[in-house]
Amino acid sequence: MARIKNIELPNEKHVCIGLTAIHGIGRSLAKEICEKTKIDSAKKVKDLTDEEIAKLRKEIDNHLVEGDLRREVSMNIKNKMEINCYQGVRHKKGLPVRGQRTNRNAHTRKGKGKVVANKKKAGK
Repeated sequence: MARIKNIELPNEKHVCIGLTAIHGIGRSLAKEICEKTKIDSAKKVKDLTDEEIAKLRKEIDNHLVEGDLRREVSMNIKNKMEINCYQGVRHKKGLPVRGQRTNRNAHTRKGKGKVVANKKKAGK
């Protein structure tokens, strides 16, 4: 069982597909990693040798993946929210950020209404 970045790769899948189980590695990056390490991408994960797994680990260390990537993305979102840019405001309100329409769909992002700020009503 291959374990890279505390993620167990699925044994029955090809190396190229198995690497996509790691957050931050998609199909194209997985193919690129296989080419750089000279590992056949059609080989199953369970058939990898210890040296090949070590090569994969070393190559993946050169890329931003898993916890570091998640941390960077969340910091970028928090930064946008702090500076009150348009995307940050949309994140705060729980609305779609990238220009999608909201009158027909987007219930997955909108969901139940969120309280943005409690304002006191003006008394008489």
